[in-house]
Amino acid sequence: MLAILSIIAPIFALMGFGFAAVRFRLFPAEGIKSLIAFVNNFATPCLLFHSLITSDFGAAFNIGIIGPYYLGALICFALGIVIALKGFRNSPGVAVSVGFSGTFTNTVLVGLPIMQRAYGVEALPVVLSIIGLHGAILLTTGMLTIKLMRRDGQPLGRTLLVALRRIASNPMIWGIAAGMVGYFSGLTLIEPADAFFRMMSQAVVPAALFGIGGALNEFKLSDNWKQALIASVIKLIVHPAIAYGLMIWVLHVPMEIARYGILLSAMPAGINVYIFATYYNRGVSVAANTILIATVASALTISGWLYVLSL
Repeated sequence: MLAILSIIAPIFALMGFGFAAVRFRLFPAEGIKSLIAFVNNFATPCLLFHSLITSDFGAAFNIGIIGPYYLGALICFALGIVIALKGFRNSPGVAVSVGFSGTFTNTVLVGLPIMQRAYGVEALPVVLSIIGLHGAILLTTGMLTIKLMRRDGQPLGRTLLVALRRIASNPMIWGIAAGMVGYFSGLTLIEPADAFFRMMSQAVVPAALFGIGGALNEFKLSDNWKQALIASVIKLIVHPAIAYGLMIWVLHVPMEIARYGILLSAMPAGINVYIFATYYNRGVSVAANTILIATVASALTISGWLYVLSL
């Protein structure tokens, strides 16, 4: 347990540092959005590009890991919708937003730092192969589902076009695409360029964790905390449990590789669930509460999964 504590303590200490800095006005709250934008739009694309061209990405693209990860996510999406519809009598649009809150993982701001801390840089190729498909699969699924389940909104074709545009405009997709082109073309960076990308990559962990900690000040518990708690349980426990069962018991993926996908699936909900909810104006308070509850609770659940994956 001391080994697990040594892994997660610095991670959540940095989050707490960011939260306290904004809470006590030692860091401007309006600066958090800019910091997260730097991580998402500049530092992380550089990390993705550099990691892809310097790793064996072809070997890392393992369908035995990627398949269970996304099958688990889609099952959790459907489960969240059903619970929101039947258990809380939500409208279809709100139910989709609640389901999405228990589906979309914070793969970058929380996932990447924890994966590097727990398993080192050797985990990055597998992790990046999942991240590369994350927005494309889950965001498109969420947008199409909310269109099909609610009566108002844009035509289906336009909804799909909007989803594709949002995916294509994501700088992280650019970093992945550039990295794959560089990998398959055999690109080798000269030393100054390599140093530049390494320095940008090193900025991801502290900036991301400080930023997500500061951002938690924006989210407050509301009357919908029960739905958010269920979405958090789905995200933190159900998703990794499904991934574990499929990878280990069904496909018999070696634990030393499967643990990368399982632990990544155990990360809390990402900020994109709040963006999704506000975009459609459905389940906004549930999405906000899910981010808060899941991020705080993940300190315990991630520790638990680290223990399970070390057995």
